[in-house]
Amino acid sequence: MDRRMNQRLENIGPENRLDTEGFTLLELLLAIFIFAMVVTTIFGSFNMVFSNAGLISASAEQYEMGKTCMNRMAEDLKSIYVAVEPAYTEPEFNDPPDPYRVFSDTSFTAGASFPTLRFTSFAHLPFGEDRREGIAEILYYITLTDEGVPQLRRADTLYPYERFKDNRVEEKITDPILCENVKRLEYIFHDEEEEEQETWNSDSEKSDYGTPRAIEIRLEIGDESASLYFETMIKFPVYRKQKED
Repeated sequence: MDRRMNQRLENIGPENRLDTEGFTLLELLLAIFIFAMVVTTIFGSFNMVFSNAGLISASAEQYEMGKTCMNRMAEDLKSIYVAVEPAYTEPEFNDPPDPYRVFSDTSFTAGASFPTLRFTSFAHLPFGEDRREGIAEILYYITLTDEGVPQLRRADTLYPYERFKDNRVEEKITDPILCENVKRLEYIFHDEEEEEQETWNSDSEKSDYGTPRAIEIRLEIGDESASLYFETMIKFPVYRKQKED
């Protein structure tokens, strides 16, 4: 009986025999380790993608805000109003300042220097029930949030111009915010000889009682993790020539 069974088993080919051997403990542990490594890599990649998606979304919002801010400033400055001769005459001693002057100076806010810019423009934006039109006094100035973050505001006032006295801006919380998270803001003025100046007062002897020919705006916004830079050059459609020596 046993001899016949052994002969039958010998007649069965290797391809038809059942593999009765299983995995060893070492092989199982190795397979589990490889599987764990693959899963960790996959979920780590997804986590990185999701984290970067939040950063990309925040950067896109910052970019749109910066672009809108620069476009608004460009529209205001392209519509600038400047008094030219004979409407403009050089001021005498104790004369009131020119209501249509271009003025920019540097002040310190939150330990950093930020410029103030004042000019007049046809680009008045009516608010509320006051739908009047006319030449507006435009002011760009920096204020701080409760957390101490600099933000750029735009003041827009029709005549009589009373927001800018003694070369200072009367700040109002109702002035629209053009841009938040301002890290750096620069105005570079170009005279008719294409020389650059960081400040300007068209009602002073220092500027020869002239107005800039063009202005360059440099803006940096962002936080500690990232920054966005914007830069533009705007040529004034009209300007008052500087007094010849």
